[in-house]
Amino acid sequence: MTDLITALRDLPLVDHHVHGATGHDLSRTAFEELITESDRPVPSWMTQFDSQLGHAILRHCAPLLGLEPHTAPEAYLARRARLGADEVNRRLLGASGVGHYLVETGYRPGEILGPSGMAEVTGAPVDEVVRLEAVAEQVAATGVDAAGYAGRFTETLAERTRTARAVKTVLAYRHGLDADPEPPAAAEVTEAAGRWLAGGGARLDDPVLLRHAVWAGIERGLPLQIHTGLGDPDLDLRRSDPLLLRGLIERAEPSGVPLLLLHCYPYQRQAGYLAHAYPNVYFDVGLGLHYSGAACAALVAESLEVAPFAKLLFSSDAWGPAELHFLGAELWRRAMARVLGGFVAEGEWSAAQAARVAAMVGADNARRVYGLGAP
Repeated sequence: MTDLITALRDLPLVDHHVHGATGHDLSRTAFEELITESDRPVPSWMTQFDSQLGHAILRHCAPLLGLEPHTAPEAYLARRARLGADEVNRRLLGASGVGHYLVETGYRPGEILGPSGMAEVTGAPVDEVVRLEAVAEQVAATGVDAAGYAGRFTETLAERTRTARAVKTVLAYRHGLDADPEPPAAAEVTEAAGRWLAGGGARLDDPVLLRHAVWAGIERGLPLQIHTGLGDPDLDLRRSDPLLLRGLIERAEPSGVPLLLLHCYPYQRQAGYLAHAYPNVYFDVGLGLHYSGAACAALVAESLEVAPFAKLLFSSDAWGPAELHFLGAELWRRAMARVLGGFVAEGEWSAAQAARVAAMVGADNARRVYGLGAP
């Protein structure tokens, strides 16, 4: 067990799906609103620190800011404010042990550090993941007409992904994963583009154009990340079950493009089945780690049930407070040590097997899928 813990501590993780950290100071209200997936104001009679994530921050992040574990939220936030965002980011991101970040840049990019900012504060390599829906909205803003939309999208996507490692879709948010899995015909795309552009072309939620973006991403040939499971109330959780993607998975299989199911909670077992059944499917448990806090070993254990270990990746999906970036890594290491260490203690696995699987999930699988090479 000691050797496994050491191996996990020394492993430079690849965070294959993450967003930037906040580069400015946060009020208590702002901080609490960023440690929940709810998009509603925090009620006056409660605090988000009374949650698995809140307790994890006070347990694991407080010592990195020079406080005792389990300190009071007021003391934690006061210390955070005195240190300032730059120092907090330096300490927490530096302690995460992440050796490579794949940063998705499509969500409120003006409020967080971009790839270059993350590289500067961490000293780690950073590559970009391009959100397909953001590309469509960029195209709409150019004043393109309906007839020229599809061609302009293809051109813009090629340019935006020239140095990117992957593309991503938020189809689950904009429509639901139960969308028609077939690529739309050219005439359908033009007709849908006309409707969307006439309405202002702001938020892409037209199901035809969403399908077009997904298939354009597949044709681009880069790994395709797909949001599934947990998210804010803008998403209908019932329609974010990855099992709804079976049609798309089977139609995309001949392309050889890896499909990476993100987050997955509470559908991690469904995602594990899909990774088991289809060679082009991979998955992670993402932000389920920090939101489940001290209970996250159960989530990690379920992710290791039926999926081949070469199909499971690590991500934090952190956005905003650097606490989320650090905890994604810290809680994953602790959970893997507990789960794999249990297998070793019971004589089911050897210590060498446990260390190898930890390295596969934490870094090696991502390096293979995204072509990152050796660290």
